[in-house]
Amino acid sequence: MACFIVPLTQAIATTIYRKTSANTDSFVGRNLKTLEQMLWGGSLMLILDHIINGEVTWRYPFFTALETDGGGLVMLREMLTVGVPMSLLVTLVWALYCYAKERKVAQP
Repeated sequence: MACFIVPLTQAIATTIYRKTSANTDSFVGRNLKTLEQMLWGGSLMLILDHIINGEVTWRYPFFTALETDGGGLVMLREMLTVGVPMSLLVTLVWALYCYAKERKVAQP
């Protein structure tokens, strides 16, 4: 129900870093937009999925888990056990993609 908060936060941080950083010549700088797009796309799809499944609503407290006692801890646990691994996996896939792309460009 709240797993999308972690990749969404990473997407926001990546966007801010890319827009404020002048370092576009490095390996990371050249490929940062790809990571940003992967994170934003995945986060938006997760939000849509949670809205469709009724886990996120348009009224306060927005997360159905917060309507029960201990729901905040359930959300935190999901963010740590699902959201963090998801973000790490997306970042790993991005790094492997960038590595393969850089190797392909470096070959004559």
